[in-house]
Amino acid sequence: MPAPVSTAVSVSAPVSASDSPPRVGVWLIGARGSVATTVVAGCAAVTAGLHAPTGMVTETPLFADAHLPPLSSLVFGGHDTVDCPLPKRAEALAAGGVLPHGLPAAVGAELAAADREIRPGGPLPGDTRTPDELISSYAADIQDFVRRRGLDRAVVVNVASTEPAPTGTDLPPSSLYAAAALRAGCPYVNFTPSTGLQHPSLAGLAASSALPYAGRDGKTGQTLLRSVLGPMFAQRALTVRAWSGTNLLGGGDGAALADPAAAAAKNAGKERVLTDSLGATPEGETHIDDVPALGDWKTAWDHIAFDGFLGTRMVLQTTWQGCDSALAAPLVLDLARLLSRAHEAGLSGPLTELGFYFKDPTGEAPAALGEQYAALAGFAERLRPRPQPPHAVDAGDPWPSVAGDPGPSDGSPA
Repeated sequence: MPAPVSTAVSVSAPVSASDSPPRVGVWLIGARGSVATTVVAGCAAVTAGLHAPTGMVTETPLFADAHLPPLSSLVFGGHDTVDCPLPKRAEALAAGGVLPHGLPAAVGAELAAADREIRPGGPLPGDTRTPDELISSYAADIQDFVRRRGLDRAVVVNVASTEPAPTGTDLPPSSLYAAAALRAGCPYVNFTPSTGLQHPSLAGLAASSALPYAGRDGKTGQTLLRSVLGPMFAQRALTVRAWSGTNLLGGGDGAALADPAAAAAKNAGKERVLTDSLGATPEGETHIDDVPALGDWKTAWDHIAFDGFLGTRMVLQTTWQGCDSALAAPLVLDLARLLSRAHEAGLSGPLTELGFYFKDPTGEAPAALGEQYAALAGFAERLRPRPQPPHAVDAGDPWPSVAGDPGPSDGSPA
């Protein structure tokens, strides 16, 4: 069992109004993967004005005046078990069409700076450390990052390859990292279908941490479409008889999902969206096929058989073709900014209002994208400082308390 969380090293005091914006760390688990590389390169490109923030909901008017940390204030680091430097990884992604041609060279300094902050992950074969020792080691890496870089806070985001669901009581790697995040006093995001904080032995740790967290499994393609189409059928009183799907993808994620156990963990979230939005689980299965030649690109097909008036049988077929990393990266940047601001505002516990971003949201959250967007809008409002008379603002506290109860977002005890 992990030792109790200590947040003594977390630096979360607000800066004065005359200072520059808070510097926020983004600690990526799987920091040399395609998604993480695209996150770092994309943030640098948008900050430099080389590209627009396409796909970033936090850059839309919805979050105006929500006091999110600016992209220029984000500092990147992380854990990974591979040693391919980020600049080289970015060049490979550009060669595959994932990143724009010339971008790795244009943001080479930023990629190199982030790469210097990546620490060895694990556990690797032969590692004899206990789970608690591993958690302490990972937490120390994060704490050292915060101290050395003079950060106000850091958010830990898991973007590593999908792992199989655990079968015993041992903590899988994703849960070790999640426990390390909380022990380091950092908000946590699980962007993968891996177990993370949802391991039963971490329930007490999460409840006692007084930190915000969100997850799991980022909703980037096929399931995003399902979260729109499922409610459409239900709202139009059309009976869905069967819903089958196929995914073709390559890259690291494709290789990881070639493992049937890992694929099962991924598909569980896809199918849950249909069950929740339709009120029942339709016939049909979702298959994931590893096609290495596709690299970071994926194709997802859905075949939906449904009944109309007088039992007339009809079919809807959809095709989604996209680039996994380009779809995921803006969401990761959104979530890092949102969790940082939530931490600054004193929110804690599962942030169910962020279900908009996930296939399998933590806590009770609607499955329909429209309802999730409405909840996200409410969350944006919670993050905005509440106006107060001038005499009511402490001169040492330039960030007035946010509107609403600053306790856990789901109303449960911290």
